[in-house]
Amino acid sequence: MTERTGTGCEEVRLLLADDEHLIRGALAALLALEDDLRVVAEAATGPEALAMARAHRPDVAVLDLQMPGADGVAVATSLRTELPDCRIMIVTSHGRPGHLKRALAAGVRGFVPKTVSAQRLAEIIRAVHSGSRYVDPELAADAISAGDSPLSAREAELLELAEGGAPIAEIARRAALTPGTVRNYLSSAVAKLNAENRHAAARIAREQGWL
Repeated sequence: MTERTGTGCEEVRLLLADDEHLIRGALAALLALEDDLRVVAEAATGPEALAMARAHRPDVAVLDLQMPGADGVAVATSLRTELPDCRIMIVTSHGRPGHLKRALAAGVRGFVPKTVSAQRLAEIIRAVHSGSRYVDPELAADAISAGDSPLSAREAELLELAEGGAPIAEIARRAALTPGTVRNYLSSAVAKLNAENRHAAARIAREQGWL
């Protein structure tokens, strides 16, 4: 990746979305020191990030992975359709292999840990804006070694519904399936993850970033 300095470069308009106000404010202040980067909007939730993106049409959206209302991948999926010219990055302290794969499938161009320095983040923002892709090498290696999720899309959907402790009848109602079909899918997911029950399976899948 070719590194660029701030002076003389095209201005890049940024949206920052993170529910931790202190982190978001500190990041905005540090990026403001770069001549070519301008934070035009900030958000604390997924829905707010979408609203700010629609209103300000940033060049690059820097999203926290885990936000109230909708996570960074869900926001990225919506932005990919609504604002295809907006480049999307995710900055996270929860870089599970499944998260990375979901993010790349959603069109995310940058995936970095929150431990990255502000200077390095600025360099990555410029690279992503110019059309490059950047994935933290350690996160990429973890994703490769972890392999793909063994769960089908339906199994993952039902595990997510089961995660909060909902009974089978409630899960069946919400998924528009029969209770017997739900039990079959959940039993399959439990077996694939070598878990004790559906609640343990949901926890394992969440920890791996597959939900």
